[in-house]
Amino acid sequence: MYDFHVHSDYSLDCKYSMEDMVIKALEKNIRSICFTDHIEFETTDKKLDMAFHTEDYFRKSKRVKYKYLKKIEILTGVEIGIQPHLSDRYSKFISENPFDFVLMSLHTIKGNDMYGDRYLVDKDPLEVTLEYYEELLSCIDNFDDFDVVGHIDVIDRYFEDPSMVPEVKNYIASVEKIFKKLISSGKGIELNTSGVRYGLDYYHPKVELLKLYKDMGGEIITIGSDAHEPQFVGYEYKQAEKLLKELGFKYIYIFKERKKVPIQIG
Repeated sequence: MYDFHVHSDYSLDCKYSMEDMVIKALEKNIRSICFTDHIEFETTDKKLDMAFHTEDYFRKSKRVKYKYLKKIEILTGVEIGIQPHLSDRYSKFISENPFDFVLMSLHTIKGNDMYGDRYLVDKDPLEVTLEYYEELLSCIDNFDDFDVVGHIDVIDRYFEDPSMVPEVKNYIASVEKIFKKLISSGKGIELNTSGVRYGLDYYHPKVELLKLYKDMGGEIITIGSDAHEPQFVGYEYKQAEKLLKELGFKYIYIFKERKKVPIQIG
């Protein structure tokens, strides 16, 4: 098992140490774990930077990595909260740090945090969904120093009720544009298993979008639990891997020093 979306107390929304997460990964026989703690520039209406000190981050990661060297592979990544106007700032940040893996996620729409600012409340579900995918495409068009886009349809979890999520057919054209850009530029997507922990009955992205990605020629895909607690490290990994195999994917990917490595499924 290879969990490529794990948080630690270097993320503001996680209180557990790297070692806490690694110990649980060992209990679950995970082969490789990648920490992807949050860097969020200019977030919330106050435009705050939510970031960790990279020197401390790499120092702690290295310490844990060598402590458990013979038991598990520990890699050091980052999850960046992209916004269209932040491409230069994130490019500089990433170029200055030796990450193994860069996961790019969109948590905001027009500078408003979908969770903290409750941006979806009282908005038309389809209109705001289209707005989200348009903004994600804009980010991809203007920034390319990342490896994989995280939880592409994460907007679904922020509606007040799952029944409000629009039908895929009403926004699939927007997702097609995103997949076309990612595939042509050699980038990938993430199968994030956390969707079912947030009241949905599917992972991110949902099966319809996974099929679309595969049908369009998409191959690069990672599996991530998005764990913020030790109990969720490797969450539903085997089920996710089984789903990918059923959809015709032959490999999942991991990243080391920003280089992708295919791992045959099954």
